[in-house]
Amino acid sequence: MPSNVVVRLRADSPALTAGLACIATELELPGDFPAEVLAAAEQAAATVVLPELDRTDLPLVTIDPPGAMDLDQALHIARTEAPGGGVAGGGYVVHYAIADVAAFVEPGGPIDVEAHRRGETLYGVGDRIPLHPPTLSEGAASLLPGQVRPALLWTHELDAGGALARTRVERARVRSTARWSYAEAQAALDDGTADEVLRLLREVGTLRHDAERARGGVSLPLPEQEVEESGDGLRLTFRESLPVEEWNAQVSLLTGIAAASLMVRGRIGLLRTLPPAEAADVQRLRRVARGLGIAWPAEQDYAAFVASLDPAQPAHQAMVVACTRLLRGSGYAAFDGELPAQTRHSAIAEEYAHVTAPLRRLGDRYAGEVCLALCAGEPVPAWVRAALPELPKTLQSSARRAGAYERAVLDLVEAAVLAGRVGEHFAGVVTSVRDNDPTAGVVVLSELGVEAPVTADRPLPLGDDVTVTLAEVDLAARRVAFRLGES
Repeated sequence: MPSNVVVRLRADSPALTAGLACIATELELPGDFPAEVLAAAEQAAATVVLPELDRTDLPLVTIDPPGAMDLDQALHIARTEAPGGGVAGGGYVVHYAIADVAAFVEPGGPIDVEAHRRGETLYGVGDRIPLHPPTLSEGAASLLPGQVRPALLWTHELDAGGALARTRVERARVRSTARWSYAEAQAALDDGTADEVLRLLREVGTLRHDAERARGGVSLPLPEQEVEESGDGLRLTFRESLPVEEWNAQVSLLTGIAAASLMVRGRIGLLRTLPPAEAADVQRLRRVARGLGIAWPAEQDYAAFVASLDPAQPAHQAMVVACTRLLRGSGYAAFDGELPAQTRHSAIAEEYAHVTAPLRRLGDRYAGEVCLALCAGEPVPAWVRAALPELPKTLQSSARRAGAYERAVLDLVEAAVLAGRVGEHFAGVVTSVRDNDPTAGVVVLSELGVEAPVTADRPLPLGDDVTVTLAEVDLAARRVAFRLGES
């Protein structure tokens, strides 16, 4: 199963529940919050001091997955007039409010120490292991509708083409006025009932997406998967992302790019980095595309090729997953004075920082504080400066754990989906073959939403439609295996 795939549970399976408990033990995942952390969270929620700047006049909205309670971001977009009046040649002003976690967390206190131990929120199947106690992450710090909250309010001024002209961030009290799920927002845009903020999100998101493509950035259209009850068993299905999700993500990317620019100019901060892909890796991807029967003209660069993929097609879906190999090697770079050797994120094709999800990622709180200080012309807080050198190590460690958890959960889900079906035949596409053993590789069963190991007595036909037989399912070991052929 590919990584970077979100799995949502729509079934109550004892096998999955038991398997998830085993994974938690194996990986030594964080359990319940200690009593002193919960008590500190309750105290912080009851005594938080709101910023003096009142921007509750902004009708901010949130757009998130259905049922989400840890709402990090709320936005408002307005059109600006051109000099001399009129909207022709004008631009946009984007207000983007980010939950102010630092308003609730005492540096070095119980919540802070526990957050450093966890690093980030972990997402499993129908459950999650939060970075902060729910009292904060789903309550007092979350930008829930109708609630006055402390926030880091970013103001981005864009020209008519969507390019960033000016940016600033400041502490403010804000209030979200509406809460949209992705499906609700997309439906309103499609049927013409969307308000101006959503319509302008579509405009700005499209402009920023076009700018991303122009500078050579890459956004992989990775699918989500859902586990559903199907007859007597489980079924794993792909869910394509909606256009509004991409437009919303572009505002987050805009903020991360603006934050990185501030920190690089100020020569202090925490960047998210990704080195350029090796030429050999790109050539390997070209061979995969050829094997999958997908045209990749010699003159077409990697970013343009990815933009041409349609994940609704099984072969293209497999190609998207293969492209995640070029995202390996991402990391964090902390600096205070001299800039690091690697400052850019090659997939975004810009300098970039994580600042928009502090409820779910530890580093965002620190990067946000740096940007606040730089915009205000004030010294970066000492507690931030002191933590910067060790933050990359902490964040990389939590990222490795999150990756291991994700892989284990996906392996468990596939084994549960296929339990009891050994000997059955399935249609699939061979999406990769081992360089050192052409009889072993990976097959995607699009009907089931499963990607799994496959072996054969002869070299596997990369990119071909095949029939495979389920040879093994070991739920305890979270392992499945297929053989090429019907017998």
